[in-house]
Amino acid sequence: MPSDLIFYTNPMSRGQIARWMLEEVGAAYDTVILAYGEDGMKAADYRAINPMGKVPAIVHNGRTVTECAAICAYLADAFPDADLAPPPTDRHSYYRWLFFAAGPVEAAVTNKAMGFVVPEGRERAAGYGSFEDTIAALETAVAGDAWICGEQFTAADVYVGSQIDWGLSFKTIPSSPALEAYATRLRERPAYKRQKDIDGALIAEMQKKG
Repeated sequence: MPSDLIFYTNPMSRGQIARWMLEEVGAAYDTVILAYGEDGMKAADYRAINPMGKVPAIVHNGRTVTECAAICAYLADAFPDADLAPPPTDRHSYYRWLFFAAGPVEAAVTNKAMGFVVPEGRERAAGYGSFEDTIAALETAVAGDAWICGEQFTAADVYVGSQIDWGLSFKTIPSSPALEAYATRLRERPAYKRQKDIDGALIAEMQKKG
């Protein structure tokens, strides 16, 4: 019997972020693996789900959600028993850092990795200012021994944590004691480990097929 929740992904993509969130909420879901290119993500039937022709995407009870940060926030609200979002009256840090990671961090890290440099004096026009200022601000979100919203682990930690985890692993974000300590705590979560096991096995299978 088909699930009410369908997950479109490729294990070698940002779909890993959405799968981690799916594992955190603990809901049953069906997975559709899409290849890159015209026969997969760029095919007309998938573009009807995501016109950008990229993964991840979820369809939950007929409702489509794309973009990793949006998927994380949506799932937290759709499955409240998982307790992955603060009460609506206490979501200041939750929204602040979730959208900071989806905006300034994503842009700053991508631009630097691709060799784009903001011209001197044009920092205000770039939105995020400078890469260094963006990373320094990110560190303040995860400093200390708690999570982004204090003692409660939330969807913001899944998304912000994924950015940090990937950035440290691929060296697109510079290492620091605060970021390394936060990433270490994230990597101990059972849902994080399940996601890595699932996507790691899928990647190995794809590589075996060539």
